[in-house]
Amino acid sequence: MAGGGFPRGCVLFGCTCVAGQTALHIATVNQNINLVKALLKKGANVSSPRATGLFFRRSAHNLIYFGEHVLSFAACMGSEEIVRLLIENGADIRAQDYLGNTILHILVLQPNKTFACQMYNLLLSYDKSDGSLGTLDSIPNNEGLTPFKLAGVEGNTVMFQHLMQKRKHTLWTFGPMTSVLYDLTEIDSWGEDQSFLELVVSTKKREARQILDLTPVKELVSLKWNMYGHPYFCFLALFYVLYMICFTMCCVYRPLKARSENKTNDRDNTIYVQKMLQESYVTYEDELRLVGELITVIGAVVILILEIPDILRVGATKYFGQTILGGPFHVIIITYACMILVTMVMRLTSTTGEVVPMSFALVLGWCNVMYFARGFQMLGPFTIMIQKMIFGDLMRFCWLMAVVILGFSSAFYIIFQTENPTELGQFYSYPMSLFTTFELFLTIIDGPANYSVDLPFMYSVVYFAFAVIAALLMLNLLIAMMGDTHWRVAHERDELWRAQVVATTVMLERKLPRCLWPRSGICGREYGLGDRWYLR
Repeated sequence: MAGGGFPRGCVLFGCTCVAGQTALHIATVNQNINLVKALLKKGANVSSPRATGLFFRRSAHNLIYFGEHVLSFAACMGSEEIVRLLIENGADIRAQDYLGNTILHILVLQPNKTFACQMYNLLLSYDKSDGSLGTLDSIPNNEGLTPFKLAGVEGNTVMFQHLMQKRKHTLWTFGPMTSVLYDLTEIDSWGEDQSFLELVVSTKKREARQILDLTPVKELVSLKWNMYGHPYFCFLALFYVLYMICFTMCCVYRPLKARSENKTNDRDNTIYVQKMLQESYVTYEDELRLVGELITVIGAVVILILEIPDILRVGATKYFGQTILGGPFHVIIITYACMILVTMVMRLTSTTGEVVPMSFALVLGWCNVMYFARGFQMLGPFTIMIQKMIFGDLMRFCWLMAVVILGFSSAFYIIFQTENPTELGQFYSYPMSLFTTFELFLTIIDGPANYSVDLPFMYSVVYFAFAVIAALLMLNLLIAMMGDTHWRVAHERDELWRAQVVATTVMLERKLPRCLWPRSGICGREYGLGDRWYLR
């Protein structure tokens, strides 16, 4: 035992103890001020000891997270006397744990938010840093988050409002009227690599989105959206629709010629074929179409140039997986651009079959128009509903439907495999059997049975089972799933739409030239507050 500590090498809560160190942690957690004083008197170190075991790490399995250093343990327990005692004996208030979190970061993560705000103020009062080091609350962790940004990401509205109260400056008060300047440092996305607004809307925690309704974030977003975001977004939507009309016309008038070779199959119904490259651009109409095709290809390249940097910056999982950031629409627009480039390559190499990528591109390109509905309050919330249903319920339903169709189509094909295909032509091949079963599943056609001939007995058995499962169970299951999604999303669709507006505003501000998007707010030099920007 040394300084009242535990024997060297003992293990406690997954933490390997060194003499005099873990004892100080335990005394601090138990708020035993007399034991803390005794350990300090015996020479216990208050700076270098760290609790690094699994028990002390931040994870979903651990109920508490107090960091690693003794001072952070004392601060999280809310003992001001012990905190002052440790700092006076040399504890480093700038110490960081394995996540890069300072003591202020750790306070933001504590469940008791009231005492965390009080302890936050106490620790800042001991920050005597000079200009070269920066203030304690400006130190980022390993993820680049300052305590202020972390409060936003975690949805800690109490701490956020507390920090905003410390940042505001009252200009004048006249009865019930008060003029206040709110510091926009770290809030405004202007010039920020990690925008506070983008961090808030990209987190999966619903509590974080409540910060978007707090002052001054709500006022800042409203100012940006009404002055620049909404007009630019409407112009972008109009430009995209015109671009899609151009692409559609290029597809409608694509180069075709009459078929020259004879038919080899009675089922062959083709009368036109694709022209070779040398034949595609001869007349004035061809040259006019070429202009539209160049616009289409340039647009596809621009789409990829704009999308790829954001994927690398945000990460594919977050970029494609979150509804607020656009999620499925990013997949749609990138796939569309790739289909355009594939079509271009097939046209340049005179490869037949360009109709396949061209058809996919048309469907995806026009479906992406729904993305621009987020710019309108009437349509935006319903777009969120469609996203949830199509890319949630419908995807799960399609997986179940594929299993059912594969099973029953195989059964139908086997049953009619020995029959004359001219009498029962719907199942003459396995691919046709798949397609016919799909049509039956959606009730597009009636049962393809020729009752003028003898039908196999198993057809009636299998078709009865298919009718019960497909028509009665599966379709009603889809209706129930969508109804449940509608009930769940209806409670937060307006909130999600407002978050989408914020994400769209940040996206436009990041991509547009600075000359088209001036900085919002008032420069502090006008009020003797330095170079910081404020919102009045």
